[in-house]
Amino acid sequence: MIQIHLLTADLRVQLKSPLGILLKGSFSQTIKKFEKILKTKKPSMIISVGDALSEVLLKNNIFPKILIIDHKIMRKPIAPFATEGYETVKVKNNPGTISNESLDIVESALRRNNKVKIVVEGEEDLLALVAILSAPKNSLVVYGQPHEGMVVVEVTPQKKNEIRKIVAAMEYVTLEKLK
Repeated sequence: MIQIHLLTADLRVQLKSPLGILLKGSFSQTIKKFEKILKTKKPSMIISVGDALSEVLLKNNIFPKILIIDHKIMRKPIAPFATEGYETVKVKNNPGTISNESLDIVESALRRNNKVKIVVEGEEDLLALVAILSAPKNSLVVYGQPHEGMVVVEVTPQKKNEIRKIVAAMEYVTLEKLK
């Protein structure tokens, strides 16, 4: 029996707001701002969620420890992009959910010595929450904010508590209930 956290309507509205600092602009503009943040913060790790942003980071020689992608941009399929040097792990995660399997996969990827690309069958958006919960302190979790820019979340104990409350507010169901 597969158990998942299901996004509620109220949380869907709440999560439209950035979870961290919103760097506004195009990718070429936001990448410059992000490079300045990297020099200042010197994060212990970077985790990237989303295909467009992950590809831009790699093309700009920024190599996150973990890429979480679904081979889609704005829910439209795209051709896979080059990710040399990344071990590939696949996971199923339905839209609007966080599966227990996804939690396990992200936590497992963090423990590995090598860089990991997690390819999600379904949707990767909510796995930014999992990344924030699982990442070590002083990590940065980054994701794209559609039509606005890039969100940079610094992993702190306070941020983890905020995200724990969001996940706890999700409806906890079994997959059979969804059928």
